[in-house]
Formats: sequence, C-alpha cells, structure tokens
Amino acid sequence: MTDHNIYESGIREELSDCTLCPRECHVNRVAGEIGYCGQTASLTAARAALHFWEEPCLSGTNGSGTVFFSGCNLRCVYCQNHEIAQGSSGREITVPRLSEIFMELQEKGAHNINLVTPTHFVPQIIIALETAKRQGLSIPIVYNTSAYEKTATLKKLDGLVDIYLPDLKYRDAVLSGRYSHASDYFETAARAIAEMVRQTGAPVFMDGTDSLMKKGVIVRHLLLPGCGKDARHILRFLHETFRNDIYVSIMNQYTPLPQVKNILELNRRVSPREYEKVIDFAISIGIENGFIQEGETASESFIPAFDYEGI
Repeated sequence: MTDHNIYESGIREELSDCTLCPRECHVNRVAGEIGYCGQTASLTAARAALHFWEEPCLSGTNGSGTVFFSGCNLRCVYCQNHEIAQGSSGREITVPRLSEIFMELQEKGAHNINLVTPTHFVPQIIIALETAKRQGLSIPIVYNTSAYEKTATLKKLDGLVDIYLPDLKYRDAVLSGRYSHASDYFETAARAIAEMVRQTGAPVFMDGTDSLMKKGVIVRHLLLPGCGKDARHILRFLHETFRNDIYVSIMNQYTPLPQVKNILELNRRVSPREYEKVIDFAISIGIENGFIQEGETASESFIPAFDYEGI
C-alpha cells in the first residue's frame, strides 16, 4: 500500500464516525453526511492569501499566510466570518493541493502559515503539513481557532503547530449557550488552551526588528457589546492560570453584521468607554503580555473577501 493510500485510509477511518470536536456528531462525513460544522469529508476553503490584520507579531511586514477553511463547529450568531462559517462559501481542494498552497504562501514571503477554523479538517491538514514540511516548509504554523476543541484532537498536532491562536469568548455559560449554542464552552476551551500551552511552552520570538513570534500561545478575547463583566472574568482567569506563559489580545473590532439585526443587544458596536474599562482592568490585575486595538478598528476591513484567492 502506498503512503498516499495509507493516508487516505486514515482520513476515512476518522471521518466515517466523526468525533473530532466536542459536538461529537458521529456522522459519516465520508459518505457525504454533514456534521455540525456544516462539512462532509471534502476539504473546502474560501481564501489563501497574505493577511495583514492579525496581531503585529504574526502579520509583521509581509503578512500572515492565511488559509480560511469553510465551516465551523461553533457557529456564533454574530460570526464575523459568517459567510464561510455557515459553509455557504468554499471551494473543494485536495490534500496535495493544500500542501502546494502552504508552499506558495511561503514563496510569497508569508511570515507563517495561519490555519483559520481548521478543527473539522485536522486529519487532512496533518497530512498536508507533513508533506509540505518534507518539501521545505519552514515557517511557523499557526492554529487559529475558537478554542472549542477536544484535547485529544489537539494532541494529534503536537510537534506540527508552533503557535496557537485561540479565542476565549465567554466565561458565562448563559452567554455561550445563547450566542454560540455551547453552554460547556468555557470548561472545554480552558482545557484546550491548557493543552496548547503544554505543547508550545512560554512565548518565543525570532531575532530581528519585526519581533515575530516563533512559538507560543496568544489568547484572543473579542469584547461583545454589554459583556464587559464577562470579559473581566475571562481576563482574571487567564492571568491567574497562565501568567506570562501566554499573550492576551483584547479586541474591540466587533462589527454587527446583518444576521444580528434582530438581536438588539448585539446590534451595535462596542463603545470606547466599554473597551477602556476592560483595558484598565487588565492593567490593574497585572497583565503585561498583551495586545490592544486603538482607533476605529471596528470595521469590515478585518473581514476579507472570500473570493477563492489562492485556492
């Protein structure tokens, strides 16, 4: 049996009774059944290009080589990438083509390979990464996720992923149930982030003027309108649990998109005062390794065109 057939056999085995994420759908994606993520076993993506709107230590001057996969296992009602999260946008590609995309992004000067919403395609991504690394892929690999992950799935990535970029969206189970249909979000994400930190250790940066991250974990929190109290609980948890073993990115770029027009509390942007109070709190409890956003960052410039560029 060839290596290719062995790989294909492994993918089929994992996806024929899919339990990759905490939803544990048990659907046969190989047979065309669709999981909670909205995807079958077919690998689909909507964009692969240099992306300049990540944290400075990821975007640098050349951009992050970002691959936006279709589908999502969380499906937040306010999702900023709604078009692809719902699985309505995306083009089917093969695993060998994904390896080529990684190499093409490196050739374009990307500082890293940034895998956005990759959970439901982990078996295919592992093969694509292993293939590309044998062909000379040498830049860091970023796993960009909602953090609604199983530690068993993350352990499959140990040694392949250099930088984890998880969200920590909620502390309150009522909020996570209402907005992301996952009342167990916090407990699940907290375990996942602990596994990520175990794999990478404390942050490591490359030499040079760009201060690019080489290894580590950056936990993002997107501040939602009216959710400052929950944000403070999250920041306290992260600081007391991980101290300086992680960076924290506190984001104010929330943009109310058309799908939230009937969810009144979410149908507005975060006010400057709301954001300032959260930042002041982060400083007051001693968070030092952090990123904040300044100025008018709440705009659709953070939402790229999912036009199949690079696919």
